[in-house]
Order: sequence, then C-alpha cells, then structure tokens
Amino acid sequence: MNDTQGTPPEPAGVPAMLVPTGAASSVGYPAGGRLAYSEDIGDNAPPFQFNLLEYWRIINKRKWIILGIAGGFVVLGLLWILMTTPYYTSTVRLQIDRNVAKIVEGSAVTPVEGSDREFLHTQYELVRSRALAERVASALKLGNDADFLSPKGFGLSRVLGFLRSKNDSKADLERAAAGVIIANRTVRPVRGSRLVDVSYSDPNPARAQRIASAYADAFIASNLDKRFQANAYAKTFLEDQIKQLKLRLEKSEKVLLDFAQREQIVAVTEKSSIAESNLAAAYATLGTLASDRIKNEQLWRQLETASIINLPQLLSNSVIEGLRGRRGKLVTEYQERLETFKPSYPAMIQINNRIREIDRQLATEVKTIKASYKAAYEASLSQEDEMKKRIKTLKAEALDLQSRSIQYNILKREVATNRSLYEGLLQRYKEVDVAGGAGTNNVFVIDKAQVPGAPSSPRKGRALFLSLALGLGLGLGAAFLLERFDDTVKSVEEIEQLTGLAILGIIPKVDEDQTVEAELADPRSALSEAYRSLCTSLQFSTDSGLPKTLLVTSAGTSEGKSITSVAIAMHFARLGQHVLLVDADLRNASLHEKLGCNNTIGLTNYLTGSCSPPDTLQATTVPTLAFMASGPLPPNAAELLGSSRLLSLLSVGLEVFDLIVIDSSPVMGLADAALLSNATAATVFVVAHGQARIGLVRGTLRQLQIARAPVIGAILTKYDTRTAGYGYGYGYGYGYGYGYGYGYGYGYGRDQTHGEAVMREERQPQLTEGNKTG
Repeated sequence: MNDTQGTPPEPAGVPAMLVPTGAASSVGYPAGGRLAYSEDIGDNAPPFQFNLLEYWRIINKRKWIILGIAGGFVVLGLLWILMTTPYYTSTVRLQIDRNVAKIVEGSAVTPVEGSDREFLHTQYELVRSRALAERVASALKLGNDADFLSPKGFGLSRVLGFLRSKNDSKADLERAAAGVIIANRTVRPVRGSRLVDVSYSDPNPARAQRIASAYADAFIASNLDKRFQANAYAKTFLEDQIKQLKLRLEKSEKVLLDFAQREQIVAVTEKSSIAESNLAAAYATLGTLASDRIKNEQLWRQLETASIINLPQLLSNSVIEGLRGRRGKLVTEYQERLETFKPSYPAMIQINNRIREIDRQLATEVKTIKASYKAAYEASLSQEDEMKKRIKTLKAEALDLQSRSIQYNILKREVATNRSLYEGLLQRYKEVDVAGGAGTNNVFVIDKAQVPGAPSSPRKGRALFLSLALGLGLGLGAAFLLERFDDTVKSVEEIEQLTGLAILGIIPKVDEDQTVEAELADPRSALSEAYRSLCTSLQFSTDSGLPKTLLVTSAGTSEGKSITSVAIAMHFARLGQHVLLVDADLRNASLHEKLGCNNTIGLTNYLTGSCSPPDTLQATTVPTLAFMASGPLPPNAAELLGSSRLLSLLSVGLEVFDLIVIDSSPVMGLADAALLSNATAATVFVVAHGQARIGLVRGTLRQLQIARAPVIGAILTKYDTRTAGYGYGYGYGYGYGYGYGYGYGYGYGRDQTHGEAVMREERQPQLTEGNKTG
C-alpha cells in the first residue's frame, strides 16, 4: 500500500505525526529518522573468534557435561585398576660392543655392519626376535608351566586360553610360551650409549627375574653360537681352498722351471737377468769414460789455443816453473847491467843468449805438455767409442732376452701369486683353528636382574590421572563441539558484530524460583535496574531525545519483547509522562494477560472502523499509563496494520500521550512488524540470549532493512551471567551501572524514585472516562 511508504498525508484536523527529523545521528539516522542501512548489514561481520574469556564462557556453560564425561572416565579407570592383574617387572642391562676382544689377531670371521647405528639397531632387533624368545622358553621349560600359559585378565586372550586344546604338542606349547614372553618383554635402548635394558613383566616377581636373566644368557649364548658356526664354516672352506692352491702352486713352479731350462734364462736376482746386469754395468762405464773424455778435451783445447804461459796446467808444472824462475833472474840482471853496459857488450850478449835458450826450453816443454793432453784426449775418445760399440751389442742381447722372457715372467708371476695365496690361506686357517676354541663375546651383563619388590602395573595414580585427563579432554571437546554447532546468540559482542546495532540494554535472566512480575515489582531487583538502564539509553538514543512512537519487536517468539514493552511503558509512566501501550501482536496477543485487562475490544476494532480510539483504551495500575489491547484476532492482520487508520491513530494519540509504545509480533515470516516499524519513529530489536539463532536474526534485519525500518538499537534479554562468562553484572548502591561500557547511571535510589513517582501521580491528571472520549 502507498500508505506504508514514506510520510502519510495528514488527516483532516489531526496534527502531523511526530517523527524526529535528523534524529539519532549517533546511531546513523539520516534526515527523516530512518536508519541508514548498509547493503551488507550482518553479512560481513567478523568471523567468530575464540579468546580466553570465550573459552571460560563455554566451559562455564557446559561444565556439567565436562564434569560428567570426566567423572565417567575416572570411574572406568578405577574399574580397570581393580580388575587388572598386578604385574612385576624385572630389568637386566646389557652392554653391546661393536668389536670383540680378539684372542688371535684377525680371528673375527662374522660380518660387521657399516656403522655403529646400523650395528646397534641390528642387535636390538635380534634381542626382539622370536627365535630368542623361543630359546628362553626352551631353556626355562616354560611350555610345561601351566600357570605361565594361563591367560591373565578378562580379555580375548583369556577366552582363547580356555578354548586351547589340552593335547597340544611340546612344540606348540613352547611357541605359545614364546608368544607370552614377547607380549610381556620390553627392549629399551639407552640413548647415546651401547647399553640396552631388557625388561620382563609377570604376575610372579620371581619368575619375572628368572626370565629377564635367562634373556641375557640366551642372547650371549646366541652370539657365541653364531661365532662358532661362522668359524667352523670358515675352517671347512679354507681347507678346501688350501688344497686347490697347493696343487696349482706345484704345477706353476714346474712349468716355470721347464721354460727357463729350455730358453737358457738365468736370473741372478729376483729382478734382473745377466744380460740386463751387463748392460747396466756398461752404461755406468760409458758414463765415466764420457766424463773423462770431455775433461781431457777441454784441457787440450785450452792449451792448443794458448799463446802465453798463463794456464793453471802450465803454471803448476815444476819444470816450467824452474825455467821461468831462471829467466826472471836473467832478465833482472840484464836490466841492472843495462844501466852500465850497452847491449852490444859481450857480457850483455851472453845474458841475452841465455834468456833466449830458456825461452826455447819453455816452448819445447809447453809443446810436450800439449802433446800429452792431446794424447790423453784421443785415448779417452777411443775408449768411449769402444764402450758404445759394447753397449750396442749388450742392448741387442738384452732386447733379445726380454723378448724371450715375456712368457717366463708370466709364469714367474703366476708362481708368486699362487705362493702368496697359499701362504695367506694357510695362515688364516691356523688362526681360525685356534680362534674356534676361544669363546670371544661382545655382549656383557652390566646390571643383573633383581626380584622386584613392588608391582610395576597398573600404576594407580598414573591410570587415574590419564583417565581424568582423557575425560576432561573429551568433555572439553564435546563442549566446544556443541558450542560450535550452537548457532544461537551468545554474547553482546556477537550481537554487535552480527547486527551492527548499538546495545541499548542488557536484561538479565530471571531465576526459575522467581517470576518476572515479582522482579519488576521490586525496584531494587536486577531486572528492574536493567530496564531502568534501558530506558535511560532510550532517552539518549536520538538527537531529539526519547522517540515519541516506539516499536518493540524481535526475530522469534518468546524473546521477551512483550515484557520489555510493558517495562518501558511503566517506567516512563511512573516518571509522570502520559504513555500509551498498544498490543499490536494480532497473531498471539498477551499484554492483556500481563496487565490484567480484557481483550474484548481493542486495536482490531479501531482498525476495522467499528469504534473510535477512546473506546479501546483501558486504565492500568499506573495512572498515567493507558493500554490498548489487540482486540479479537483477525484473519487479515497485515491488511489491517497496513491501512491509514494506524497512522491516524498514532497522530491523534500523540496529541494526548507523550509516548506510544507498540508491542508487535515477530518479524520472520510475517509482514506485521515491517508495517508497524515503517509507521513508528523508532524500532528496538529484542534478541534473547542463548535462544535467538544467528541466521534468523540476520534474516530479520534484512527484512527490516527492506522495509526501511528506523532501528535504533538492540536489547539483549534473558542474559545468563553464570554461563556467559563476561563481566556484566548489576550492583546496588547510590548509583547504578553495568559493565558493558556505556556508562549510563541512574541517579536515584528506591526511596527517591518512589517519592518522585508519588508526587508526579498527584500532579498529573488521571485517565478517566472523560479524557478517554475527549
């Protein structure tokens, strides 16, 4: 209908409806009083995030589920402890060395793993092997121990034990005993060492000690057996190989000897023959001769080209040295006499002749020396040439010998190889033969197994703690899972994130042993304080103060909107304002029952035109509060609420009343609330804590958005502080406040409130039949 959109035309003689223009800027009102909706309201709210307070809220809310599951697991753990057979554990500690103490050098014939890690891991797996368990069972004859083979506890093994045949063979019984040993045996390597702890648990402490000790003995014996077997196999293998090599060695030596006799090869050493020795000696002699020839040649060349006696080989000659001395004396004498006598003097001539004679003798002597050096050079050259010819002959003989010695050397190497293999195998055989009788071992017992004095299982404290921890873990998991699947509104922050609206008030949940009426009647109750705080927030919700027409609606039923409407109307009526409370829930009217009024005539009668507004008004216990019931429930509620008569009712009502509070039906699935919100100045949205579903609230707001409803805020009702886990609470004193952070205070106590209300009642006109009609 056109009447539901925008501002309706003014009826004749009726003032315009008081819709606040530009109001509530603090909550997003544009001009005209309508809320500026966002297209994605409620859709882009931040995802649900957990924090410590949220954890505590969930735990406090689901505490009985958590405690119930934890208690059940503790009881189950206690029953398990009482029904479990106690076991005693005995432990033996072994040291496993990588290398055994060698009695004979090179006596180890067993393979060794590539690293310590691989070696120790192999040893641990050998300790865990079934073969070792069977060896222990056989050594202790556990197959014949009926008590050992009897099942313990109440599990499946006990049932299978009763079904076991009494005629089992000895091998079957030993295999069964080995299975029991494996089930109760534990092998724990000591980190960072070559130590390993082998533990065995058994109901009999003495038997546990006996089996643990037998495990260590069996492992040591198993290692010794393995080494004896390896030595025996090696001895047999070496005997066969020695016989074969002996025959091969004899054959190869015979073939070598025959070939040497046939080819006339004589070896003077292990590495060379006669021809090779002669050739080596010849090369050595040739080197010496070449050195002498070079030396003599150099001396001769120097003397041959020398013109004066200044060479060392001439100066060192005694004859030349004597002649040079005599000549020097004569020259000195000649020079001395030359000062007195002339050169033609006979004595001077005689001296000069003697000098020339000495010079001739020196020349003859030098010539003789040169001839001797030349002869020495020629002799050295001749010897060198002869040696070269000799070397050429020896080289030819050596090459011929080498060509004939190829096969000889092959046979010789074969003989050496066979001899080396034979000697090595023979030595190894002797070592293995001696080592076979020596009990070398690399496993040692460090700590012997002791008889346990107390049971190792079940550990009562540990079992109860684990039961409690598991129960608490599952309980917490169940609580958080239930909370995860719980899509109801659980906190104030969630409402703000979901709706984008301000929280006008938080209404606490009434205890089961109390009634809402009794709590509202008590001005000091938490419910009364909460509604007074809500009304205070409404006075500051718009720029113009308290809206003149106020619609109270919710997403679903039973969320507290009717009680909220009554509380708001009564509060402002007690403050002296003329308030009209209208029950516009034409689907399931309930305000007349809460106020103790009749529902024979009301809103539907006026909307259908069968009566005027004063005929529908009823007096209440509060003098300034009038009530209009819903009247008979119509089949076409939406059509009646969409008519122009509703707007006329509000316009006329504001001439008489200061505030009109309308209680409507829920929004979802119905058009009633949307039509009413479009006709009122403001709408408050009621959300029940732990009851309203998130999807329903989001859809409701979307529907109100489409209707352009002026929603000014939300009210959280039925708030349970015991399960919420947040710091919201209500206290009493001179002032009032709650911890959400709005900071609104109500500045009077009970007596002051009651006194002012009485005074206001005396000053205000009473609602009588006269003013009803006027």
